[in-house]
Amino acid sequence: MALIAPRITGALPAEDAEKLHRALAGSDDITVFVDGTVHRLPPVARDAVVDLLHRFSRGEAVTVSSVEDMLTTSKAAELAGISHTYLRNMTDRGEIPVEYRGSHRRIPRAAIMAWLEGQKKAAQRDPENTGEKDG
Repeated sequence: MALIAPRITGALPAEDAEKLHRALAGSDDITVFVDGTVHRLPPVARDAVVDLLHRFSRGEAVTVSSVEDMLTTSKAAELAGISHTYLRNMTDRGEIPVEYRGSHRRIPRAAIMAWLEGQKKAAQRDPENTGEKDG
């Protein structure tokens, strides 16, 4: 997933903020239309949209940005279907990018997904060579 630069939006004019505030009062039910079609948002997305609208209704400026999904080595290894030790060795060799939070490794989910795609392509080219490598 490519991260997009943050988008900063200034505060709404006071009259628009007040109208939005009145519309949101007592309700967290938001209907989303995309090209005239109604879409029901999953709860986490709905909550984010409602929070954004509440901030606008209070006259706040808002910044929206992406955060890369980071996994523990245990979760990343589980997702990849490999051992925790094998994954740690791959990060040590620089085959999988890693960030350290103190002494804890964090692996970008996108890196694991890219590695899995590479493994899939390699298996298609050479069906005899699948699974973890020794060493």
